[in-house]
Amino acid sequence: MKLLVVSDIVEKKLLEAPCARRSSFEAIIACGDLPPEYLISLRNLYDAPLFYVLGNHDNRHKTRPPVGCTPLHRRMVTLHGLRIVGFSGSRWYNYGVNQYSEKEMTRFIRSMRFLFWRRGAPDIVITHAPPRGFGDREDQPHRGFPCFVKFIHRYRPKYLLHGHIHRHFTSDAERIITLGSTTIINCFGSYVLEIDP
Repeated sequence: MKLLVVSDIVEKKLLEAPCARRSSFEAIIACGDLPPEYLISLRNLYDAPLFYVLGNHDNRHKTRPPVGCTPLHRRMVTLHGLRIVGFSGSRWYNYGVNQYSEKEMTRFIRSMRFLFWRRGAPDIVITHAPPRGFGDREDQPHRGFPCFVKFIHRYRPKYLLHGHIHRHFTSDAERIITLGSTTIINCFGSYVLEIDP
C-alpha cells in the first residue's frame, strides 16, 4: 500500500503529476498547515481518499473545510486493515488556533482509550507536532509533546507521521527516527510511504 503524505508547504510538483500517477496512491495523508484548496486539489487529482489533521496555522478550515476530505483529530479510520488515528495541533505558545498544552493533549489521548480497547491500538498515528525529543526543536512553538512518547511506548504504532518541523532533506533517510518498534517520520513537504497491510 502506497500513501502520499504532505505537510506544511504547497508543492506545486504534486499538482503537475502525470496521469499515470494519479491513481497510484491508496490514500493521501495531510499533517497540517496546508490550505484547504490544496487538499481538495490533491484529493481530486489523485482520486484517493484524503485524511488530515490541522496545524497551528490552519485558521480557515472551520469556515472553508476541504470538501471531500476527512478530518482525523481524535478519530480513527481503518484503511486496508490498518487503523489510523490523528491528533491536530502544536504546543501552546501564543493563544493561536490548534495550540494545546501538554495536559490538553494528554486528555485527548486518554479520551480515546476505550476506542483503542474496543477496536485495537492504532497502526499509524498522524500528528502535526512531533514527539518531544524526537525531531523537534527547543523553541516553544516547535517543542514536541512528551505524551506522544508515552503514547508510542504504550500502544506501539508502526508509524507516527508528523510535520511542523520545517527542514529540507537531502535523502528520505534523514526524515526517519525510530523509537522502539515505531518509525517516526517528518513529512515536511511530501513523503511517499509504502506499507505492507
